[in-house]
Amino acid sequence: MSKKIYALLIITLLACQGCGESSAAAQVTETTTANTTTASTKTQGESTMTTAEANEINVDEEFYALEFDENSEIFARIKGKSYKDNCTVPLSDLRYLHVLHVGFDGETHEGEIICNEAIADDLLDIFRQLYDAGYQIEKIKLVDEYDADDEKSMADNNSSAFNFRFISHSTTVSNHGYGLAIDINPLYNPYVKTVNGRLNVEPANSTAYVDRTQDFDHKIDENDLAYQLFIAHGFEWGGSWRSSKDYQHFEKSLQ
Repeated sequence: MSKKIYALLIITLLACQGCGESSAAAQVTETTTANTTTASTKTQGESTMTTAEANEINVDEEFYALEFDENSEIFARIKGKSYKDNCTVPLSDLRYLHVLHVGFDGETHEGEIICNEAIADDLLDIFRQLYDAGYQIEKIKLVDEYDADDEKSMADNNSSAFNFRFISHSTTVSNHGYGLAIDINPLYNPYVKTVNGRLNVEPANSTAYVDRTQDFDHKIDENDLAYQLFIAHGFEWGGSWRSSKDYQHFEKSLQ
């Protein structure tokens, strides 16, 4: 339980004249359980902390993973969106992550990620190191905030992981579909591929960042801290692919 929530509970208990000790204790127990053992989320969508709030928090407690099931608030948010009706990935394979990150405004933000359990610890460690280093990531929201539309999410420069889908023209689940891939600052690090002589860029509004010989903020390359941390954790970078380039993309195989 954060200090802020605990303080509010104490004030409430002291101000309650007609409440018995048993009901007050039950309220504390219920709130504690909701923040530690259930799949209730701390935030729906990204939120920004004030400088005072950021200074008061215990950073270690803000990086955590939760299991969730079909009766949870988390599942209600993703059902029919990133977790589609034809999803073949068991919920038991997925984890909800809460992280902190430094936004483009230099402030501390809360972020949400759903990923495969196999990479949950990796991501918590990577995002903690990125946060400690002041590495800027504009947004970390569930893709469900964009109705699981990848193009809308990328165009808004949102960094996200799980979104169930098959690889085009196949019955093979993509690594994002398994929650084994994540995209970082996608607007500045687009997916690029030439198809039938035409350049395909995703998101479509990121054409200014296709030329990787240019210097610009938030560019992921071999000198970038995110690249270095993901590679150190055994991830593959889409920017090293030959037939296409996916500069935003990091994935890890279960093999």
